[in-house]
Amino acid sequence: MQGHNHGLRDEIKDYWSRRSETFDQSPGHEIFSEEERQAWHALLLKHLGQGDGRKALDLASGTGVISHLMDDLGYQVTGIDWSEAMLERARAKAKARGRAISFFVGDAERTMEAADTYDVVINRHLVWTLVDPEACFREWFRVLKPGGRLLVVDGDFVNVGRAERAVRQLATWLERAGLLKTDPLHAPQELAQQHKSILARVHFSEGARAEAVANLLKKAGFAPVAIDSDLRRIHKSQAKNWNYFKALARGLQHRYAIVAVKPE
Repeated sequence: MQGHNHGLRDEIKDYWSRRSETFDQSPGHEIFSEEERQAWHALLLKHLGQGDGRKALDLASGTGVISHLMDDLGYQVTGIDWSEAMLERARAKAKARGRAISFFVGDAERTMEAADTYDVVINRHLVWTLVDPEACFREWFRVLKPGGRLLVVDGDFVNVGRAERAVRQLATWLERAGLLKTDPLHAPQELAQQHKSILARVHFSEGARAEAVANLLKKAGFAPVAIDSDLRRIHKSQAKNWNYFKALARGLQHRYAIVAVKPE
């Protein structure tokens, strides 16, 4: 089983390295408007507060989008990712913007950071990819200071509800008929099959539901753990980057933020 997991982890690393070239071109990844930036700031302030120089660890930081949002709010940010290709873009972006953010290669499951180091641990769209979330959550608990906060932003990208399915089918039909503009691809088509194969083998292969993630966080020792399903302001700001039906379908998805505290 361990060998299987090791191989899957290598595939996941390869997938995100290949995605790095177009990652920032996808709506929902990079920030495309000041309205969207402010919506993210509001979510971060709601659950984490102002940085005031506190230390934050951005896990699976990718090209540094969340790291920059945290830096905006005054956090001392460290971003780790196991894709060097992603980190190259993150470092270039930070240099161009004059940001003092540290980025280095690291594993979200084994960060190699000292215990009780960070005031905040944050990640976006990482949990659904995890091979062993229980081990990850224990690691995140370990590196947080007592009283520190974890913020997970994620979603169930597997289960499609009846309403979302109907909207998607209508959008596809209209696009093929030439009556609706084609939205930007979320990922290059040649990587779609690799993504599908990976998704079928991760822990949350049947969908990362908020309640299931929250229960595993409680098992790791976090308390309290709270689910925030109101991401409408972010979704509304992102909707302008898609056609009406794609935006509607995205708004129907099971997306959420979970804030979890390490007891003092």
